[in-house]
Amino acid sequence: MSQAPGAQPSRPSVYHERQRLELCAVHALNNVLQQQLFSQEAADEICKRDPSTLSHQGRAGDPEMSPVLAPDSRLNPHRSLLGTGNYDVNVIMAALQGLGLATVWWDRRRPLSQLALPQVLGLILNLPSPMSLGLLSLPLRRRHWVALRQVDGVYYNLDSKLRAPEALGDEDGVRAFLAGALAQGLCEVLLVVTKEVEEKGCWLRTD
Repeated sequence: MSQAPGAQPSRPSVYHERQRLELCAVHALNNVLQQQLFSQEAADEICKRDPSTLSHQGRAGDPEMSPVLAPDSRLNPHRSLLGTGNYDVNVIMAALQGLGLATVWWDRRRPLSQLALPQVLGLILNLPSPMSLGLLSLPLRRRHWVALRQVDGVYYNLDSKLRAPEALGDEDGVRAFLAGALAQGLCEVLLVVTKEVEEKGCWLRTD
Protein backbone atom coordinates (compact mmCIF):
# COMPACT_ATOMS: atom_id res chain seq x y z
CA MET A 1 0.00 0.00 0.00
CA SER A 2 1.42 3.38 -0.93
CA GLN A 3 1.97 5.86 1.88
CA ALA A 4 0.44 9.33 1.82
CA PRO A 5 2.67 12.35 2.46
CA GLY A 6 3.17 12.47 6.19
CA ALA A 7 2.30 8.80 6.71
CA GLN A 8 4.45 6.94 9.22
CA PRO A 9 5.45 3.40 8.12
CA SER A 10 6.26 2.33 11.68
CA ARG A 11 4.35 -0.94 11.43
CA PRO A 12 3.91 -2.65 8.04
CA SER A 13 0.31 -3.64 8.78
CA VAL A 14 -0.88 -0.41 10.42
CA TYR A 15 -1.57 2.67 8.31
CA HIS A 16 -0.88 5.90 10.21
CA GLU A 17 -0.92 9.44 8.84
CA ARG A 18 0.97 12.12 10.76
CA GLN A 19 -0.41 15.59 11.48
CA ARG A 20 -0.16 18.29 8.80
CA LEU A 21 -1.68 21.78 9.07
CA GLU A 22 -5.14 21.43 10.70
CA LEU A 23 -6.02 18.27 8.80
CA CYS A 24 -6.67 15.99 11.78
CA ALA A 25 -10.17 15.18 10.47
CA VAL A 26 -8.72 13.99 7.14
CA HIS A 27 -6.01 12.00 8.95
CA ALA A 28 -8.60 10.47 11.29
CA LEU A 29 -10.73 9.39 8.33
CA ASN A 30 -7.83 7.76 6.50
CA ASN A 31 -6.46 6.20 9.68
CA VAL A 32 -9.79 4.68 10.70
CA LEU A 33 -10.26 3.35 7.14
CA GLN A 34 -6.62 2.16 7.03
CA GLN A 35 -5.91 3.66 3.64
CA GLN A 36 -5.61 7.05 1.96
CA LEU A 37 -9.10 7.74 0.64
CA PHE A 38 -9.45 11.44 1.50
CA SER A 39 -7.34 14.54 1.02
CA GLN A 40 -7.68 18.21 1.93
CA GLU A 41 -9.05 18.85 -1.55
CA ALA A 42 -11.69 16.12 -1.15
CA ALA A 43 -12.74 17.50 2.24
CA ASP A 44 -12.99 21.01 0.79
CA GLU A 45 -15.20 19.68 -2.00
CA ILE A 46 -17.53 18.07 0.54
CA CYS A 47 -17.83 21.49 2.19
CA LYS A 48 -18.64 23.48 -0.93
CA ARG A 49 -19.60 21.28 -3.89
CA ASP A 50 -22.61 22.54 -5.82
CA PRO A 51 -25.26 19.76 -5.84
CA SER A 52 -26.37 20.76 -9.35
CA THR A 53 -23.06 19.36 -10.66
CA LEU A 54 -23.70 15.91 -9.24
CA SER A 55 -25.70 13.22 -10.99
CA HIS A 56 -25.25 10.59 -8.26
CA GLN A 57 -24.77 12.59 -5.09
CA GLY A 58 -23.83 10.40 -2.14
CA ARG A 59 -23.27 7.23 -4.18
CA ALA A 60 -22.04 4.52 -1.82
CA GLY A 61 -18.39 3.53 -2.14
CA ASP A 62 -17.16 6.70 -3.87
CA PRO A 63 -15.48 9.37 -1.68
CA GLU A 64 -15.86 11.86 -4.53
CA MET A 65 -19.64 11.52 -4.26
CA SER A 66 -20.02 12.43 -0.60
CA PRO A 67 -22.99 14.66 0.29
CA VAL A 68 -22.74 18.44 -0.07
CA LEU A 69 -22.82 20.59 3.06
CA ALA A 70 -22.75 24.31 2.25
CA PRO A 71 -22.30 24.94 -1.50
CA ASP A 72 -23.47 28.56 -1.41
CA SER A 73 -21.62 29.72 1.70
CA ARG A 74 -18.73 32.13 1.12
CA LEU A 75 -17.66 31.79 4.75
CA ASN A 76 -17.99 28.04 5.02
CA PRO A 77 -19.00 27.00 8.55
CA HIS A 78 -17.50 23.52 8.22
CA ARG A 79 -13.81 24.43 7.87
CA SER A 80 -11.18 27.00 8.80
CA LEU A 81 -11.42 30.46 7.27
CA LEU A 82 -7.66 30.21 6.64
CA GLY A 83 -8.01 27.20 4.34
CA THR A 84 -5.86 25.01 6.59
CA GLY A 85 -8.53 22.43 7.44
CA ASN A 86 -10.07 22.31 10.92
CA TYR A 87 -13.10 20.45 9.54
CA ASP A 88 -16.11 19.82 11.74
CA VAL A 89 -18.00 16.58 12.38
CA ASN A 90 -20.38 17.19 9.48
CA VAL A 91 -17.50 16.74 7.03
CA ILE A 92 -16.46 13.46 8.68
CA MET A 93 -20.02 12.11 8.68
CA ALA A 94 -20.62 13.15 5.05
CA ALA A 95 -17.32 11.61 3.94
CA LEU A 96 -18.17 8.27 5.52
CA GLN A 97 -21.72 8.39 4.19
CA GLY A 98 -20.25 8.73 0.70
CA LEU A 99 -18.54 5.37 1.25
CA GLY A 100 -21.76 3.69 2.31
CA LEU A 101 -20.81 3.74 5.99
CA ALA A 102 -22.67 5.20 8.94
CA THR A 103 -21.77 7.01 12.14
CA VAL A 104 -23.33 6.76 15.59
CA TRP A 105 -22.69 9.10 18.50
CA TRP A 106 -21.86 7.17 21.67
CA ASP A 107 -23.96 8.28 24.64
CA ARG A 108 -21.44 8.90 27.43
CA ARG A 109 -24.12 8.00 29.98
CA ARG A 110 -24.01 4.37 28.85
CA PRO A 111 -21.50 2.00 30.44
CA LEU A 112 -18.73 1.10 28.00
CA SER A 113 -19.48 -2.57 28.66
CA GLN A 114 -22.54 -2.10 26.41
CA LEU A 115 -20.38 -1.14 23.42
CA ALA A 116 -20.30 -4.10 21.01
CA LEU A 117 -16.78 -3.53 19.70
CA PRO A 118 -16.77 -6.48 17.23
CA GLN A 119 -19.61 -4.73 15.36
CA VAL A 120 -17.70 -1.45 15.09
CA LEU A 121 -15.32 -0.77 12.19
CA GLY A 122 -13.50 1.95 14.12
CA LEU A 123 -13.94 4.92 16.42
CA ILE A 124 -13.26 8.62 15.93
CA LEU A 125 -12.82 10.74 19.05
CA ASN A 126 -13.06 14.51 19.38
CA LEU A 127 -10.71 15.61 22.14
CA PRO A 128 -9.48 18.91 23.57
CA SER A 129 -5.90 19.53 22.49
CA PRO A 130 -3.49 22.11 23.95
CA MET A 131 -2.20 24.85 21.64
CA SER A 132 1.39 26.05 21.36
CA LEU A 133 3.35 28.72 19.56
CA GLY A 134 6.73 27.21 18.86
CA LEU A 135 8.01 26.03 22.23
CA LEU A 136 5.54 28.23 24.10
CA SER A 137 2.43 26.51 25.45
CA LEU A 138 -0.70 28.66 25.27
CA PRO A 139 -3.56 28.58 27.82
CA LEU A 140 -5.95 27.60 25.02
CA ARG A 141 -7.38 24.34 23.77
CA ARG A 142 -8.63 23.35 20.32
CA ARG A 143 -10.60 20.34 19.25
CA HIS A 144 -8.69 17.41 17.76
CA TRP A 145 -9.92 14.32 15.86
CA VAL A 146 -8.36 10.95 16.74
CA ALA A 147 -8.98 7.52 15.18
CA LEU A 148 -8.98 4.18 16.99
CA ARG A 149 -8.96 0.97 14.97
CA GLN A 150 -8.39 -2.74 15.39
CA VAL A 151 -5.72 -4.24 13.13
CA ASP A 152 -4.85 -7.95 13.28
CA GLY A 153 -6.60 -8.37 16.62
CA VAL A 154 -4.94 -5.39 18.32
CA TYR A 155 -6.57 -2.00 18.89
CA TYR A 156 -4.45 1.06 18.11
CA ASN A 157 -4.58 4.73 18.95
CA LEU A 158 -3.89 6.32 15.55
CA ASP A 159 -3.70 9.92 16.75
CA SER A 160 -2.00 11.88 13.96
CA LYS A 161 0.02 13.80 16.56
CA LEU A 162 1.76 10.60 17.65
CA ARG A 163 5.06 9.60 16.06
CA ALA A 164 3.74 6.07 15.59
CA PRO A 165 0.59 4.05 16.32
CA GLU A 166 0.05 3.33 20.01
CA ALA A 167 -1.04 -0.23 20.77
CA LEU A 168 -3.98 -0.34 23.18
CA GLY A 169 -4.30 -4.12 23.29
CA ASP A 170 -7.57 -6.02 23.33
CA GLU A 171 -11.14 -4.86 23.99
CA ASP A 172 -10.36 -4.24 27.65
CA GLY A 173 -7.49 -1.98 26.60
CA VAL A 174 -9.57 0.13 24.25
CA ARG A 175 -12.39 0.38 26.79
CA ALA A 176 -9.88 1.61 29.37
CA PHE A 177 -8.59 4.20 26.89
CA LEU A 178 -12.14 5.35 26.12
CA ALA A 179 -12.98 5.56 29.82
CA GLY A 180 -9.95 7.78 30.41
CA ALA A 181 -10.80 10.02 27.46
CA LEU A 182 -14.46 10.37 28.46
CA ALA A 183 -13.43 11.19 32.02
CA GLN A 184 -11.95 14.44 30.66
CA GLY A 185 -15.52 15.64 30.21
CA LEU A 186 -15.00 17.25 26.78
CA CYS A 187 -14.52 14.07 24.78
CA GLU A 188 -17.05 12.89 22.19
CA VAL A 189 -16.97 9.42 20.62
CA LEU A 190 -18.22 8.64 17.12
CA LEU A 191 -18.67 4.98 16.12
CA VAL A 192 -17.97 4.09 12.48
CA VAL A 193 -20.19 1.19 11.44
CA THR A 194 -21.79 -0.35 8.38
CA LYS A 195 -25.29 0.72 7.38
CA GLU A 196 -26.58 -2.71 8.38
CA VAL A 197 -25.12 -2.42 11.89
CA GLU A 198 -26.58 1.08 12.25
CA GLU A 199 -30.04 -0.05 11.14
CA LYS A 200 -30.07 -3.13 13.40
CA GLY A 201 -28.57 -1.23 16.33
CA CYS A 202 -26.22 -4.14 17.01
CA TRP A 203 -23.37 -1.79 17.95
CA LEU A 204 -25.06 -1.82 21.35
CA ARG A 205 -24.99 -4.90 23.56
CA THR A 206 -28.32 -5.65 25.24
CA ASP A 207 -27.30 -8.73 27.27
